[in-house]
Amino acid sequence: MNAVLEKIGELGIVPVVRIENAADAVPLGKALLAGDLPIAEITFRTAAAEQAIRTLVKDLPEIMVGAGTVLTVDQVKKAVDAGAQFIVSPGFNPKVVDYCLENKIVVTPGINNPTGLEAALERGLEVVKFFPAEASGGVRFLKDMAAPYGKVKFIPTGGINIGNMNTYLSEPGVFACAGSWMVSPQLIAEKKFAEITRLTREAVLTMLGFEFSHVGIALEASEAKTSAERLASIFAFPIKESGQAFLIGKGVELLKEAPEQQSYIAVATNHIARAAAYFNRKNIPVAAETRYEEGGKVKSVSLKMEISGFGIKVVQK
Repeated sequence: MNAVLEKIGELGIVPVVRIENAADAVPLGKALLAGDLPIAEITFRTAAAEQAIRTLVKDLPEIMVGAGTVLTVDQVKKAVDAGAQFIVSPGFNPKVVDYCLENKIVVTPGINNPTGLEAALERGLEVVKFFPAEASGGVRFLKDMAAPYGKVKFIPTGGINIGNMNTYLSEPGVFACAGSWMVSPQLIAEKKFAEITRLTREAVLTMLGFEFSHVGIALEASEAKTSAERLASIFAFPIKESGQAFLIGKGVELLKEAPEQQSYIAVATNHIARAAAYFNRKNIPVAAETRYEEGGKVKSVSLKMEISGFGIKVVQK
């Protein structure tokens, strides 16, 4: 898959920005960076869009900038000339899509029916925008429409908010979600950039859904068995033994063969690949050790850090 699209999927959320004054572009970009979301789709709904894209690309190159509500080939040319890395359109305009493909420009056209989806697939597109998502029938309609089409991925847009975002993102066919609730035109016009940062960070953390999973304590094999039996007898916790550990209740794992292992705290997340990317953005390196489930899905990753002697493991919910 194209590297730009891979980055969008890694980030998981695309802020859709309608900006009236290009001078607000840099403060907005800084607010998104502070909220740990280095991406913006600047819509061509205002006269300031082209200059806002140009300014963001020049002054904040660490932000991935795209152009949205692109309706014509001329707008594609203006957006790309300003530095846009991807093009988003509300519908499937063959002239716009074909021009982008002929010029190797990343494009995600909007569709909300099988006819539009098949037009996209005929052109080899891997990712499309599902718009307007909620008005078109939401998650249930998207699942029914996508079922016959295999590997195609969707970016739902329209009616997406903090309350329903994870309902979409939990679907295997959903690549990312796009929305404007954290970057509303009113917040930008009133220069409430601290509030944009707060809402953006809230969106990112809601998407990742970090929560405590369990603690793994490294012990000698005989001590692990004795400790497991004692905990179970006192609190009536169930014991489940695996080849490497005794699992006690829902929150404790007593690891056997302590010399080869480290005690750890496990934190669960909604999406482990996006969590790993989030840590990298915050300069918290992820260790090379990765565990996979059958089928190749990532099961857990470890961070290159420890707290009070405990390692930190991030596991998929």
